Amino acid sequence: HHLEEVHIASDRNLIDARFPVQYVIRPQQQTDAELHDYRGYAGQMAGGVLKPGDEVVVLPSGTTTTIAAITTPSGPVDAAFAPMAVTITLADEVDVSRGDMIARRRTQPHVGQDIEAMVCWMSDDTWLRQGAKLAIKHTTRWARAVVKDLQYQLDVNTLHRYEDAVGLSLNEIGRVTLRTTQPLFYDEYRRNRATGSFILVDESSHTTVGAGMILGPTGE
Repeated sequence: HHLEEVHIASDRNLIDARFPVQYVIRPQQQTDAELHDYRGYAGQMAGGVLKPGDEVVVLPSGTTTTIAAITTPSGPVDAAFAPMAVTITLADEVDVSRGDMIARRRTQPHVGQDIEAMVCWMSDDTWLRQGAKLAIKHTTRWARAVVKDLQYQLDVNTLHRYEDAVGLSLNEIGRVTLRTTQPLFYDEYRRNRATGSFILVDESSHTTVGAGMILGPTGE
């Protein structure tokens, strides 16, 4: 009964517009007037709604512009919302790359390199310890991260916090503080699951070793 009746209408954030850029499309066909200097930004909507004419900001540069058009494989659309995969063109020539994010100017995500998160460790070969260095993938952005602090391990059965824990092993969950080499554009997980989650990757084995839910900036 609970699974059939549980409320899921607010599972996606349709207020805060988030568009992580996955790929920059530059066909550059000199013989086609429409593609002479075409610049499209492809990706999947991670939150909110965007429409042609909307004023947006491109992160991390902070440049503001407006949306010229939004297209899909089926043609132009009047609006894009999560989880649609679309291509956005902008009214101005703006430096935009993979890993950047397009958002509304008045409702921007957090931008920072220090975050607190709950991490579920998924590796049987290594432990998550303070000082560990890993690769982090958040939306379409890759960076490197160091574990600055392991605040506590959480017992999922009793919710007891072990503040003297020295590491996390397979299937253990803990609260950690991370410092990344590049700023991330994120929301709290409770506000937006797509921009509030990440994975941790072991750079030597190239395997996913952890999954995280962002609680907010360090100190909050």
